[in-house]
Amino acid sequence: MSTVIQCRDVIKTYDDKKALNGLTLDIPEQSIVGVLGPNGCGKSTFFRSLVGLVQPDSGVLEILNQKPNWRNNADIAYLPDRARWYPNHTVRRAFDWAESFLPHFIREQAEKLADFMELDLDLKARGMSKGQEARLMLILCMARDVPVVILDEPFSGIDVLSREQIIEGIIDYLHEREQTILISTHEIHEIEGLFDFTVLMDKGKAIWTGRTEALRAEYGSMHQVFRSLYKRGLEL
Repeated sequence: MSTVIQCRDVIKTYDDKKALNGLTLDIPEQSIVGVLGPNGCGKSTFFRSLVGLVQPDSGVLEILNQKPNWRNNADIAYLPDRARWYPNHTVRRAFDWAESFLPHFIREQAEKLADFMELDLDLKARGMSKGQEARLMLILCMARDVPVVILDEPFSGIDVLSREQIIEGIIDYLHEREQTILISTHEIHEIEGLFDFTVLMDKGKAIWTGRTEALRAEYGSMHQVFRSLYKRGLEL
């Protein structure tokens, strides 16, 4: 299987701390990838590097067979921390904006996901809960017909009901597309069934990468692997 992301000894330092410390991994195309690890392990820096928001100090990093740059960003949908909208902007207006500015945005798909996730198109930003705002941001990503989708903690701070709707939306969506989707999350027990490839990170390194079924076969559920692995000091 071809790879969509290649990292070789990637290092990124902030002040005296190495956010990425020799990160080395390959991610296969058309896979759903769980990027897991404790806070501060380098997940967000890795994702931001993939879309060119962070420049590594050294090493080789390629996505879609290119160094991250503005040209291949048109082929990547990236969900960072929540955006901020004008108070009077509605979900419908957000979709208007996306049609104008986001390459390969499919309005019909966005409206279908909004209906599935129970997000009113006339809801204004000033009236959105955190969960509704998270659903909107996810829809703007997942309604794009691009090879790579990157979701950085899409469930952070979101209530249980909204998480369920978001996860159901992702599952429903995956039946229709062939993409590589990277998801970092702490809600492993709720979404681990989606992952067919896993990256475990700590201290800026990938300590394990491979097919999720192989990890489960040897160590049990992903949730249990995560808890036991990091509790006993990352000895895999």
